[in-house]
Amino acid sequence: MKKLYINLFFVMFCFFAFGQNVTLEAFKSSELSGEIHNNRTLKIYVPDSYKQDSTRVYPLAIVLDAEYLFDVYVANSKLFAAKDKAPEQIVVGIFQNQKNERKLDCAIDLNSMLTSSSSKFYKFIKNELIGYIEDNYRISAFRTIVGSTITANFSNYFMVEPTPIFNAYVNVNPSYSNEIADLFRGKVPTLNSHTYYYLNNGKYNGVDKSKNIETIYYILKNFENDNFKYKYDEFDHSTKISSLGQAIPGALAHIFDMYSSISKEEFNNEVADLNPAEAIEYLEKKYVEIQYLFGANLKIRQRDIFAVESIILDKDDGAYLEEFGKMINRLYPESPIGDYYIGQYYETGNDYKRALKYYKNGYAKISSEDPNADGYYQNVERVLTKQKTYNNGGEEVIEEDIIEVEDSEETGK
Repeated sequence: MKKLYINLFFVMFCFFAFGQNVTLEAFKSSELSGEIHNNRTLKIYVPDSYKQDSTRVYPLAIVLDAEYLFDVYVANSKLFAAKDKAPEQIVVGIFQNQKNERKLDCAIDLNSMLTSSSSKFYKFIKNELIGYIEDNYRISAFRTIVGSTITANFSNYFMVEPTPIFNAYVNVNPSYSNEIADLFRGKVPTLNSHTYYYLNNGKYNGVDKSKNIETIYYILKNFENDNFKYKYDEFDHSTKISSLGQAIPGALAHIFDMYSSISKEEFNNEVADLNPAEAIEYLEKKYVEIQYLFGANLKIRQRDIFAVESIILDKDDGAYLEEFGKMINRLYPESPIGDYYIGQYYETGNDYKRALKYYKNGYAKISSEDPNADGYYQNVERVLTKQKTYNNGGEEVIEEDIIEVEDSEETGK
């Protein structure tokens, strides 16, 4: 890729914050040439895990007003990642409050269009900063931009361009320009890829601004486009400053909802009415999208496997238990769960020989100290009893079969 940045000054200094590496860098911009503040300070956060896996890629977050928002965003992104609610991210903050640069950076004319100075700042982010980050860090396809008040409003101009370069927009107490609603009406219905949008409000914004934000919310609410996913929060018992600490985690929860395990709401809205084949496909597709967007190569979580268990068991007479079990064995070969489901599939079909094989395979994977060991042992005993009772296949069953894992032509894995 052609390097669009002209000159990157050396790293000024490094220090550790939140237990992770954060650097300050001075960036000399060609797009901002002619402006008073063409040298910009960047604050860059890279998770410790970045050095541990040279193939892993990370979502990118660009944080405007970095003096105020960067630390809040990084702290929350770290917490969400630790709780498996979001992928780890690389976060790049842009300082805009050294000499009140933000006013020129985010200026809007009477027609709600970018001015000469804000157009330059726009091009600096799009043509220089993104290119520099992509050239020097392992970035996934997913990008977020974060702003507050006028910098939040400025971020929306990336969304209404012909080909947006960001996937998610965090508008903290946005100071919307007068004609932004018309720009949204012209763009949001045509979005053809998943776009996440967050805005918040509160009485602390004052009557006129609160009403303006609420009006935009109702406009966004009426768009019928499945690719556009918005969230609106009201913090009426907060202050403008405290709302920053509420809005950022609210935005992260919304933007990375797909990354998280299947919630009760997701199950009820997306999964509950699926048939077994569709439920398995939903799981697999969810994790393919997680890997593509966020660069996180996750195995399907056992929690999500259990979330669709009732569908597999209760619908279509358990016909997909074998497929379900084989999928689990591929993901978690050390776990007895896949063998259990396959054993249940064969037991339901009165194929006791194969059922016994898989139940014993599962039992062999369990430590004698595991509290579930007795339960798996009971599966073996139950099938042995059925096999004796019905003399399935005319085979004699002896007690040694309870603890011996038989060889078979079919591994089921």
